[in-house]
Amino acid sequence: MRDSPPPFRFDLRSLIGDARRKLNTRVGAVSISLPFISFKVEPEDLERKVATEILIRLADRRVLNAFECCDGCIENALASLQDIRSVLVNKQVELARASDGPLFLVLSAMLESIRQFLTFQERLSQTPPGLLDHHGRPARYEPKEAYFAGLEMLRAHLHRCLLQVAKIAGADIPTIPAHMRYSEPWQLEAYEAVEKEP
Repeated sequence: MRDSPPPFRFDLRSLIGDARRKLNTRVGAVSISLPFISFKVEPEDLERKVATEILIRLADRRVLNAFECCDGCIENALASLQDIRSVLVNKQVELARASDGPLFLVLSAMLESIRQFLTFQERLSQTPPGLLDHHGRPARYEPKEAYFAGLEMLRAHLHRCLLQVAKIAGADIPTIPAHMRYSEPWQLEAYEAVEKEP
């Protein structure tokens, strides 16, 4: 499903707007990118430490490194996403004094995408096959197909975010098999467009 059109779009516009205002004050040597924005920052020691812990905790999560193929796998994937969400929130708490930094922003992008995917999945579970999608348009996918397409899109987003976390940590992402990795460029059609700065 990597080449399929996205069944919904992530909306990170408010996060990206905040990033433009906050991160211009911390210019450094580490290049970080999110959809529609990139910047160079100098991570603090706390950010490097927390980034390393995140890589260790998330890289081995099944939802990020295994193909999901059955209804039981859907339930397992959703539970795994809730676990990932919990880890990310806990790490944001650790970063409270660095909430204006790049790692906090990347974690926010991960949390927001998980939240939006879970909302999408809940709407799918209430949509009879062949009717309308959550925007009121004719559905392009049956609900189960839409779920898998959305999960694939979320995996790509989280993997690309983990690549940014790895840059902050100064490390590689461990344990994710090559066939489950994604190239670094963002799949911009999976995101609501962000207006360019004037």
